[in-house]
Amino acid sequence: MTFSRAAPPLPDPAAPPVRAASMSPALVVVMLALLLGIQPITTDVYLPALPALQADFGATMSQVQMTFAALLLAFGTSQLVWGPLSDRFGRRPVLLAGMGAYVVASVACVVAPGMDWLIAARVAQGAAMGAAVMGARAVVRDLYQPLEAARVMSKGLSGLGVIAICCAPLGGLLTDVLHWRAAMAVLVVFGVATFALLALRFRETLTRRNPDALSPGTLWRSWRHIARHPTFATYCLLSTGSYMALFTFLASSSFVLIEALGLSRTAYGAVMAAGSVVYIAGTMACRRLLVRWNLRRAVFAAGWVTFAAGVLMAALAWIGWGQPWYGAWAVVLPQWLFLLAHGVHQPVGQSGAVAPFPHMAGAASALNGFVMMAVAFPMGLWLGRAMDGTARPLAYGFLLWCTVIAVTAWTLVQKHGEPARH
Repeated sequence: MTFSRAAPPLPDPAAPPVRAASMSPALVVVMLALLLGIQPITTDVYLPALPALQADFGATMSQVQMTFAALLLAFGTSQLVWGPLSDRFGRRPVLLAGMGAYVVASVACVVAPGMDWLIAARVAQGAAMGAAVMGARAVVRDLYQPLEAARVMSKGLSGLGVIAICCAPLGGLLTDVLHWRAAMAVLVVFGVATFALLALRFRETLTRRNPDALSPGTLWRSWRHIARHPTFATYCLLSTGSYMALFTFLASSSFVLIEALGLSRTAYGAVMAAGSVVYIAGTMACRRLLVRWNLRRAVFAAGWVTFAAGVLMAALAWIGWGQPWYGAWAVVLPQWLFLLAHGVHQPVGQSGAVAPFPHMAGAASALNGFVMMAVAFPMGLWLGRAMDGTARPLAYGFLLWCTVIAVTAWTLVQKHGEPARH
């Protein structure tokens, strides 16, 4: 990696350092899995419930999509606040505050009397969720050097995959047997359990706090410095494209597969669980490739897999393979192919975006998260208007983001993506 010389002020070296974390590597991975796994828990559990929720409230498709898109916009925007707060006060207080707020917002989702309430509760939930994911990325940078950080991040994302396996099947089962509110109650249980583990076992990882982290001038200089760094821009684009391809599928898959293609909620849950298994395989492949190859070669190869997945789904949708029952496979199989490469792109992208900034990991993580979710919001609005009862809007949006990923992997990552040795 290359480093810009015009950096904002670093923490005062005379300030008393905070004692470094004394957590075992296994505990760190478990906590990373929970903090990163808050995303699939918050989104995937209620995906099978979306058609039932829409019928219960008599909501429009745009309103239903807003519960997804507004959550993600709040999630991304909130990280711009959580990141500097964590650089100033430490990771532990920010994580505890965020998870506490997440529990309260999740309870509000369960008892929502209408769509306006539910959308507002999802906004609060997304804002609280930002603390968890931002904190996870920052903790990895606090504890590990870039190449090892990518390996550890892949382990945490493997744990995310394990969590994701359970989400859609559990949401579908609870919606069928009980109610969509029962599916939302899972988020309350997850939030309480994660908060308890953090409160009891998490030790501060930020060894030296930055007393100027919240200064408007410092924030502006930090974000400008981070955004202009070629390595950050490269990995931010890679992680954003990879997340957007996944988001495009998640935001529309329940309506395409359940409503248009006739899958049951149970079958839909099984499809999502199988995709999580493929994703875990991708994260395991990522760790092996990072040992055998370098980052650039691993991402380059995964870019070809991603591009093939996008072209395949779009081609099958274009020729009309969107009818029950084989039409489901025309969507699912390319998505699984993508998830295999996603297991490489996401850990490398998320860890690579913060790697050049050991003293501003919170701010860098926050800016990366904000960009990802700021792009997801208009994409969600577009999907709400473009969905026409076929798989084509999903497939064409998916191809767009797979192309972005592949081009980034083949060009920018090859130029700016190798970690510095320090």
